[in-house]
Amino acid sequence: MTIRPVENKKVYRLLNHGPTVMVSAKHNNVENVMSASWVCPLDSSPAKVTAVIDKNSYTRQLIEQSGLFAIQIPVAKQAETVIKVGTQSYFTHPNKLIDSNVKLFYQDGFDVPLVNDCAAWLICRLIPEPHNESVYDLLIGEVICAWADDRVFADGHWRFDNVTDEMKTLHYVAGKQFYITGKGLIVDDGS
Repeated sequence: MTIRPVENKKVYRLLNHGPTVMVSAKHNNVENVMSASWVCPLDSSPAKVTAVIDKNSYTRQLIEQSGLFAIQIPVAKQAETVIKVGTQSYFTHPNKLIDSNVKLFYQDGFDVPLVNDCAAWLICRLIPEPHNESVYDLLIGEVICAWADDRVFADGHWRFDNVTDEMKTLHYVAGKQFYITGKGLIVDDGS
């Protein structure tokens, strides 16, 4: 695996297929990761995202305090981790990352924790929108850098047909059930 940068104008493609994600943040040397399903691209130039993050979550507090957050796109082999970090709060389980065997790393120049073994990572700067944040728990972030595992995403495109199921992204339904990204379909429009 090689982690390669994703050009800003193609970052939206990392989220366009609707994967479940993990959101991480750090402030005052406290790191946390939570799962989220309502994260999507907002704009492509510059790349922006939206994320619904409950105001009562610990990760939300870290985001608001630091002004930065990361979105990582986990793969099927991480499904159990996604459930664990999504159902345990740092408030009641301050050791949740250790208990869930979450391994973090940092990219040079960024003090935002990233989760190992994901398909892609986006580091975002919070764009303050007090009304949206307060009323809808909707955060907007400008993507300042993004990377992807080149086995799964290369040259601006997902390569799901070339990897095993355990390396495909997750789509949460409910009741601890996910679907994984399926087989690709290319449509010939005759042009």
